[in-house]
Amino acid sequence: MTADRDHRVLVFAPIGRDGPASAELLRSANLNAINCRDLPELVSEMAAGVGTVFLAEEGLFGKDTEPLAQWIASQPPWSDLPFVVLTSHREQPAVVAWRRSIVELLRNVSLLERPVQPITLTSAIQSATRARRRQYEIRALLEAREQTAQELEKLVIERTRALEEANEQLRLEIKERARVEETLRQAQKIEAIGQLTGGVAHDFNNLLMVISGGLDMIDRQTDPSRRRRLMDGMIQAAQRGASLTKQLLAFSRRQKLRPQPVDVAAQIGGMRELLDRSLRGDVHVEFDFPEQLWPVEVDPGELELVVLNLAVNARDAMPNGGTIVVRGENLPDLNEDQISGDYVRLSVIDTGVGMPPEILSRVFEPFFTTKDVGKGSGLGLAQVHGFAKQSRGTVRIRSEVGRGTSIELYLPRSFDAPSSERHLIDLTRVRPKKSNQGQVLLVEDDDEVAALVSEMLGQLGYEVTRASSAAAALGALADGRRIDLIFSDIMMPGGMNGVELAREIKNRRSDIPILLTSGYAEASVSDAESAGIEILPKPYHIDELAAALAAAKSNLRRDAESKRSSSR
Repeated sequence: MTADRDHRVLVFAPIGRDGPASAELLRSANLNAINCRDLPELVSEMAAGVGTVFLAEEGLFGKDTEPLAQWIASQPPWSDLPFVVLTSHREQPAVVAWRRSIVELLRNVSLLERPVQPITLTSAIQSATRARRRQYEIRALLEAREQTAQELEKLVIERTRALEEANEQLRLEIKERARVEETLRQAQKIEAIGQLTGGVAHDFNNLLMVISGGLDMIDRQTDPSRRRRLMDGMIQAAQRGASLTKQLLAFSRRQKLRPQPVDVAAQIGGMRELLDRSLRGDVHVEFDFPEQLWPVEVDPGELELVVLNLAVNARDAMPNGGTIVVRGENLPDLNEDQISGDYVRLSVIDTGVGMPPEILSRVFEPFFTTKDVGKGSGLGLAQVHGFAKQSRGTVRIRSEVGRGTSIELYLPRSFDAPSSERHLIDLTRVRPKKSNQGQVLLVEDDDEVAALVSEMLGQLGYEVTRASSAAAALGALADGRRIDLIFSDIMMPGGMNGVELAREIKNRRSDIPILLTSGYAEASVSDAESAGIEILPKPYHIDELAAALAAAKSNLRRDAESKRSSSR
């Protein structure tokens, strides 16, 4: 359709001269009028484009109007073609009813009665044409909106495709970054492991040198005082090795802690004498604890070791002396990175030389130290970090060159009352007994350890039968020999560990006390504790062994008496 066709006026008055005369009249009014001779031609011209239809009603009498009705019904939503109908003078009921049906068929109708003045006809047609023109404007708006919607949809498709491509590129970049980061982490792990093993090897080689050299020299010395000095040196080296192992386990978070409610002010305040012995005379320690400092949930012995470690570090940072402040603060409703809730902040603050940023960023790395060789292992702050994490807290450090350092432990508040006992590390030692203490079944796969422990047990008055595996121990029990106590390592070859052995023995012989030992805190240690089996950590002294054996026998007797009382 063209714009000219859209504005045509179609005339349908097939009887007499009404059709041609009307068309000529409309053309004189500058309207594009087309005279249609019959109804099919009218419908055909309407399909080609129309603005208004002028028809005489008698042209429809007796005609098949179905094609006209179909065209009107199929108009698009914006279209409502106007019809101007010239009616006759007949008012018979049948004619009136027919006329009403025609009006319903045509829908948008204006009626003109004969006789009609030319100006009236022209005005009616012009008015209908203007109404049709507004319909075309609506059509144009709808077409523009549709075109805009199509363009928008096309743009959305293009943008979506571009976004998908960008997302895919981003996913590839994230994947590549993750791969690079994992490679970097692996490299850092390898570097850390290398640094760790190098530091361990250095420290343990020094300790082994003292022990092996002392053993080599002790037989060459006849002077008792020199032999005593050699023995003291070897004992001290062994103690340093045990302390180093403990630091390593704390750093790796495999050290078994025994958290309980602790009164920080009382626990740390009772360390005054220990700190005074460990620090120089020109270093002064001050405690700053509020009256209502909350108790915390930590291992009290490890807490003391951490504070002592930090105090010694603070002392070394103040070569010309100074003041160390140990401060406690309540932090209610703390909500920061990694921790949230009620915490106690325990700070150790010095007035020393401080640290630059490049040193500060590495202080928690294992074996990183700024001290001279032999003055520190570099595990102290790593141990502090491990202790804080194991205690469900964290540690932070603040330092400024020339203005000192503050190391802050954030420890979770305990809502339970702390024990009245302040210091849980029992420094008293049970003296070995020479009297006959009974028969011990020693289960140990390491020949050298077994030989040493057998000698210690002999010194304590026990007779020793050794088994090198759990299966051999069960065999020794099965052959009917007398066994008064079983002392077994937890980690052993052969598929059955010490905890499983202890359970099996309890099923067979519940009357035999059992003591286990372990070199580090693994999952089976927790299993042993849940089963009520005593554990003696390695390394241990002979008096610690004597106390643990006595406790195992005492606990068995107490459990037996409790069962007898409950059965009555």
